[in-house]
Amino acid sequence: MIIGDMQREAYISTAYVGLLFEYLKGRDLDPEALLGEPWPDTSSDPLGRFPMSEWKRLLERADSVLQVPAMGIEIGRLITPAHIGILGYALLACANLAQALSRLERYVRLVYDHGPMDTHFSGSSMELEWGETCVQPGQLVDEVAITALVQFARNITQRPLTPEYVCFLHDAPADVSVYEDYFGCPVAFNQRSTIVRFPIDQLDLPLRQADPALLSILEAQADKLLAELPQGDGFDQKVRLAISRHCRNGAPSLERVASDMKMSGRSLQRKLQARGLSFQILLDETRLTLAKDYLQEGHLQLTEVAQMLGYSEQSAFNHAFRRWTGISPRRFRQMRLAS
Repeated sequence: MIIGDMQREAYISTAYVGLLFEYLKGRDLDPEALLGEPWPDTSSDPLGRFPMSEWKRLLERADSVLQVPAMGIEIGRLITPAHIGILGYALLACANLAQALSRLERYVRLVYDHGPMDTHFSGSSMELEWGETCVQPGQLVDEVAITALVQFARNITQRPLTPEYVCFLHDAPADVSVYEDYFGCPVAFNQRSTIVRFPIDQLDLPLRQADPALLSILEAQADKLLAELPQGDGFDQKVRLAISRHCRNGAPSLERVASDMKMSGRSLQRKLQARGLSFQILLDETRLTLAKDYLQEGHLQLTEVAQMLGYSEQSAFNHAFRRWTGISPRRFRQMRLAS
């Protein structure tokens, strides 16, 4: 189920907006005059948030004037740590690309708050996906974001990394060669999710400014900023907590969770639908979050993890986890413990 713009506003960091202003300035244009907006001020508020709908409007305004093919790629290539604040410098201080992508998943809301970023492992590949529960901001917004992600990975590894596959939600442009030339891989359009797939062997690449002590400091700051972000009305979080409580006592059903929240199953369903959610989505997401935490505890047996998630059989848990991530729980544990 898609959460539309009218149901949930999405945000980016104010510093990230500077990408467009710098791009226009680099073309000898006056960004403030062309966009009708002052240059973003990031000095007073490290948590400055800019509505994604306004970001889309600014990008489309620039595009209407310049009419540059694949302008989003040109803008995204300008990404630096300064454009993503504390998160940028934290990623720079990580030991390798795997650690950096893990931190990106954890702190992405500080820069790009439009829905969950899901990580899947399959065979020799790792996939980052922004699925149907994310706000769909449009072609230019997506192109800038995915280009910035790939470019930042290239910058911090000092390698010309090439994904295995990239896909976008929007329709294919007249000329896709610009996209294929930049990403160096097949690029698909008009897909149900936005996806970037990397070869797993790239995850071990060391970063050029690894600094464990600095990373620890930056993570503490990022955690503090993350806690300060608005959490909506908190209803979905209450449902997740109720699901967590019932996991240890068997499969959490809609009726049991609704009863725990002092309402009928129909009322719970209706409230979730009004937020663009479903009980099954929250159940799967909660179980996956808990599973990842439990699997990183090396002393827990897989059978115990399955029981703690409300599965009567480990095989059912194995099947569900593979459906969520593309790999088995055992493989996930091995990869996380190794990194």
